[in-house]
Amino acid sequence: MPNVVLVGAQWGDEGKGKVTDLIARDFDYVVRYQGGNNAGHTVIHGDKKLALHLIPSGIMYEKAVPVIGNGVVVNPQVLVEEMRLLEGEGLSCERLKISCDAHVIMPYHIELDKASEFRLGKNEIGTTNRGIGPCYQDKAARSGIRIQDLLDEHVFRMKVEAALEVKNAILEKVYGKRTFTVDEICDAYLPFAEIIRPHMAETAQLLNDALREGKHILFEGAQGTLLDIDHGTYPFVTSSSCCAGGAATGSGVGPTAIDRVLGIQKAYVTRVGAGPFPTELVYPENGGEGQDAIDGDLLCAEGHEYGVTTGRKRRCGWFDAVIARYAAEVNGLTDIALTKLDVLSAFDELKICVAYECDGKTYDYFPMQQSVLFHAKPVYKTMPGWKGEDITKAKSFEDLPANAQAYIEELERLSGVRATIISVGPDRDQTFTRGW
Repeated sequence: MPNVVLVGAQWGDEGKGKVTDLIARDFDYVVRYQGGNNAGHTVIHGDKKLALHLIPSGIMYEKAVPVIGNGVVVNPQVLVEEMRLLEGEGLSCERLKISCDAHVIMPYHIELDKASEFRLGKNEIGTTNRGIGPCYQDKAARSGIRIQDLLDEHVFRMKVEAALEVKNAILEKVYGKRTFTVDEICDAYLPFAEIIRPHMAETAQLLNDALREGKHILFEGAQGTLLDIDHGTYPFVTSSSCCAGGAATGSGVGPTAIDRVLGIQKAYVTRVGAGPFPTELVYPENGGEGQDAIDGDLLCAEGHEYGVTTGRKRRCGWFDAVIARYAAEVNGLTDIALTKLDVLSAFDELKICVAYECDGKTYDYFPMQQSVLFHAKPVYKTMPGWKGEDITKAKSFEDLPANAQAYIEELERLSGVRATIISVGPDRDQTFTRGW
């Protein structure tokens, strides 16, 4: 088994957790390399579904060592709550390793996140209000607090005191919000230190040693390509590198160690939060009309499109091949995992966006200019659906209806990447492979 990076190829929520759950058992290490508890993935344990936001899916398998890399931002309270949840289900967290260089989300980060979004009003970015962005801001400003600092009470107290001189002034004078004391934060966070201490590690060294021993690593990405801080629909993005390149910087493993890049994409597209979305089928409650509004509601209902982390109703739209090609390029995708194909069984016909039109110009590539993206109109290719045919029991590509096969082959042609994993239902066994 090669070393693999698993990335979202759309705006997140593509089903990365299910695919990770499927393939993680074949790896020795499963590594989260970016993001924080703004990401949510669902894993299956027996007959239960567990929602995790920080701990890698590899925790489910005795062979795999789950690693939280240096590129992740960690809320200690959320981390400990997840550990207790898993241990309550009989899953040991003893193997979990956490980078000493991972940054810590502080209470003032969360308050600043909420206050900033509230102040933006209708122009809000659509963050999860969990302090992710402000934590990454401090990391970039070289004023952040890391896991290794949390485990040294003297250093932690000193750094909190220095941070509060600035953060309290901003909270009070800019936003009119509550301030924090050093003792308040230390009393809340220091008890987590002794729980985390046995798990802290020099994870870059750990992973490179593993590679030298011939071990296999799965790098588990969060969010999606179009939410990447550099390559996404800025400013409506997250604050970390969601693309495959982030796996190297967020783990300390060199890029030449990566053999395959698996992009996860739904058979349609969804997005949570604000920002451009060319193929969006606007819901009736948001002003949508006609067949598009009906189709959008149907996609949401059939796909159960509500965020794991936020609970928000996701925006839904037809498959966007422009995005698919872009994701393939910026990630260097070698494989695609196509999820939620079964949701499309509710439609007589399907649409695929093959290009955009804006101001008389046609774009067959993904334009980064906001002025284009916000006004882009999709150019659709229509294909016949397979309405009424149950595909949830398919065990191979050949088991699918002819129209479903044709749809997949067209997506492959348009993106230039083969779908080697196909999901036809929510359960673990409702997935098959094609040369994976």
